[in-house]
Amino acid sequence: MDAFFASVEQLDNPKLAGRPLIVGGNPKSRGVVAACSYEARKYGVHSAMAGARAFRLCPRAVFVHPRIERYREVSIHIMEIFRRYTSLVEPLSLDEAFLDISADHHSFASAAQTAEAIRSQIFQETGLTGSAGVSYNKFLAKTASDMNKPDGLTIISDKQAKTFIDSLAIGKFYGVGKVTEQKMHTLGVRTGQDLLRFHKQELLLLFGKAGAYFHDIARGIDNRPVQPSRTRKSIGTETTLQTDILDFDLVREIIRALAHKVERVLLAKGMGGYTVTLKVRYHDFTTVTRSLSLSSPLYGAQEILQHTPHLLNATEAGKTRIRLLGITISNLTTSSKKKPVQLPLPFEEKSSSLPAQLNGESHR
Repeated sequence: MDAFFASVEQLDNPKLAGRPLIVGGNPKSRGVVAACSYEARKYGVHSAMAGARAFRLCPRAVFVHPRIERYREVSIHIMEIFRRYTSLVEPLSLDEAFLDISADHHSFASAAQTAEAIRSQIFQETGLTGSAGVSYNKFLAKTASDMNKPDGLTIISDKQAKTFIDSLAIGKFYGVGKVTEQKMHTLGVRTGQDLLRFHKQELLLLFGKAGAYFHDIARGIDNRPVQPSRTRKSIGTETTLQTDILDFDLVREIIRALAHKVERVLLAKGMGGYTVTLKVRYHDFTTVTRSLSLSSPLYGAQEILQHTPHLLNATEAGKTRIRLLGITISNLTTSSKKKPVQLPLPFEEKSSSLPAQLNGESHR
């Protein structure tokens, strides 16, 4: 979808149409840009940017708080449209998904017609525009979907793939972030063609597991299937603080609160995990993570908090001001622990004098 959160806000409030719109927190505090309209992007605003910086770049921008439930409601509708055309739909986020329509289409022309039909259906039923990429694998389809935004369609056939990849800037490769892009540049890699100079073993040494992925996609190879159901890999939560903090005791209290939030989700999902990760973002936006993998899974806050002091001591907490903290549990497993349930209380008839909120209730 095109600028999804911002587009939904403009759809629901026509007065915002055509105006530079930023969805995010208060720019006068610690707000971060969650999404922005194309009108705001012209000023250099982008997602994950600090709200204060976005305001400096675009003082005319209108800021609105995110309405995740509304975006989720629209997303469900869009995913339902996708499933009218194929059962092989793999959501990537609220506004993006892979669709495998190869069983019913044996040419790029017919596949493109279906992509156009889907985009048209979305617009008719929601009033929103989306962009599509059509190709023979995930990497190329995803890359193509970003080439002609907004409201566009790009096709990369098997015959076009090599020329396209050879000339593609390395920063445009799906999976190449800013840090990896800079590392690629230091190696003299600026396009897909430059990447062809490296053997797979060299890329594995340079980039770890991702090296094999970079080797293959530079050659147009991506055999990952579209997976309609995706296994959850982690459960976590984080918080951006109203002010940068240096107080070590306060940091520990916030981590304690985060651990209890994670515990509630683990209980609700009936899961535990073998790895706990602490995320710390300092005042200068430098972000570090510290992880610990255990032989026995963690299921609750107290178990998590037994290990966070060790992780916290491996950071600059108490020495450098912190703006964000997060806790994540990964390497998930099904929980053997059951959420405690209070048994019925044996109130007698004469208990009618009990407070109204308890009288007549067997459990809470």
